[in-house]
Amino acid sequence: MPSPIRILAVDVGTGTQDILFFESGKTIENCFKMVVPSPTVIIAERIKRATEQGQPLLLTGITMGGGPCHWAARDHALAGFPVAVTPQAGRTFDDDLSMVEQMGFEIIDEDEATHRAENPTLVHIELQDFNAHAIINA
Repeated sequence: MPSPIRILAVDVGTGTQDILFFESGKTIENCFKMVVPSPTVIIAERIKRATEQGQPLLLTGITMGGGPCHWAARDHALAGFPVAVTPQAGRTFDDDLSMVEQMGFEIIDEDEATHRAENPTLVHIELQDFNAHAIINA
């Protein structure tokens, strides 16, 4: 008997990520399904906690879909708290980094980000749209 075909399908949206683990030989109704908060929502909550505590932010990682994390980071800067971003992470907020600077964010290089990440008084958040490790361990 051949091994079943297994497919992991993930739809990452603004509010949720919908996960389906399909296995051939099972009806779709019997395949594993999950709806969980999207990474941008989870990151937005972490940023909001930093704002409530008045802590500076360091955002590194990749360019991801914005939405809730974009709005939370913007609100953090508007509240007068520092937001430093690496160029790749900064493009989450606008492809034009000069516009990101106009939002009040400081653009820093990867070496400076590595140095600042050692500071225990700031909140360091790595931006990513898809966290396979979290899904596998769920």
